[in-house]
Amino acid sequence: MTNKITLDFCEIHIYEYYMIVTMNTGITVTAHHNNSLKEIANIHFKNRPFVYITHRINSYSVDPAVYKETSKINNLIGICVVSNSYIAKSTAQIEKLFLNNKPFEIFSDLDKAIEWANSVTK
Repeated sequence: MTNKITLDFCEIHIYEYYMIVTMNTGITVTAHHNNSLKEIANIHFKNRPFVYITHRINSYSVDPAVYKETSKINNLIGICVVSNSYIAKSTAQIEKLFLNNKPFEIFSDLDKAIEWANSVTK
């Protein structure tokens, strides 16, 4: 089962144990965007564990302060970045430093990210 949600800054696909988010080109993810994503996660996952998968097929940036708030989501049990871009992967390595107490993985293949998400939520 999947739900598709389109916001003005991204597209989200909700599955049983994970969400896949594709940000729009050129945005900077700020606390405002993060709050919208947190609300959606609260609605769809309530007290169930879930993984946030960001499918970085577009170029955008993330305010590192966002990760401090993201770390506080109790039922978020992992984050992964999916990209084939060397720059996006390098940026994700830096972003990883700002996330406290949550696994943060980087993949080149969306299927591998989904496999990982399913393994950590079971």
